[in-house]
Amino acid sequence: CVSGVRQAQWLTKTKLVEGLPPAVQGIMDNPALGLQELEERAKHLVSHARLWDTAEVAPRREQYCPVLFENLMHICRLMSGKYPSLSKRMLARNCRIAATWERESILLQVRGLSGILMNSMTPIPPVASKEEILATKEHVLETFYPIAPTIDLQEVNVYKELNDTGQCFRDGYPYSHPHTLFFLESANVCTDRFRPEQLRAKMLMFAFGNALAKAKAVHGNDPKVLEQPVVVQSIGTDGQLFQFMVFQLNTTDLVSNDGVKNLVWIDSDQNLYERAQCVPEVKKRVVTKPAGISGFQPDTFKKFLALYLHGTV
Repeated sequence: CVSGVRQAQWLTKTKLVEGLPPAVQGIMDNPALGLQELEERAKHLVSHARLWDTAEVAPRREQYCPVLFENLMHICRLMSGKYPSLSKRMLARNCRIAATWERESILLQVRGLSGILMNSMTPIPPVASKEEILATKEHVLETFYPIAPTIDLQEVNVYKELNDTGQCFRDGYPYSHPHTLFFLESANVCTDRFRPEQLRAKMLMFAFGNALAKAKAVHGNDPKVLEQPVVVQSIGTDGQLFQFMVFQLNTTDLVSNDGVKNLVWIDSDQNLYERAQCVPEVKKRVVTKPAGISGFQPDTFKKFLALYLHGTV
């Protein structure tokens, strides 16, 4: 099977780096930010989403996943008291994106609803240096011969080559820079949700699409290595397991495998908590598993918060 992040890397001419970039890791590790002081509040709001925000014995994923997201965003917004520039953000829901590019001899397009998009008045600075960008010239992209890397893509007749950032970035809109995409895989039936690998591929394609559409809006359609790379982040979750991504568009010259590549940092399969026990488990009149959240992972919460703060702190 070709589908997944490996395929998305080829389609977007991107080199993968495991883990989060140093700029984000530095925010997590900075004691002056006081992120650890918010851990208890985060654990409380996880319990609110999983255990208390319903009259049902066990809330469904389609209910608790969006509630958990809103709770985490609420904690993030509390940081605007310390960093007022964080208030210069806006969430756009049901925002459409269209981006078209040529890869080898194939015309490709990513198009559709790009999750929940947080926009900012200022762009995220590049996370890779010029030296690191130039070093990507040596990176060899994986091929899938004899399988075509487009084998499972939908073929359509394209009558107009769109590069459209949607209603979010019309002329004069003050929050004109894409910051972070959020994908909530909240379907209650497992088969209706993207698997983690599929979700990461979707996150990469839409982060790339938003970055490419923004770059073409600013720099035009001529293929080029960007003097100022475009950075777009992405976070995906099913309400428990989180995927974190930082994408940097270094070039819009995507036809060949040669030259500068784009970069993506991915931190995969991070649990926010291990288990949510909605009702206590009782055996022979003895409570063997009390109700509550177990195995809360503060580092996963810090990664969510660090990506929110990235570009401001």
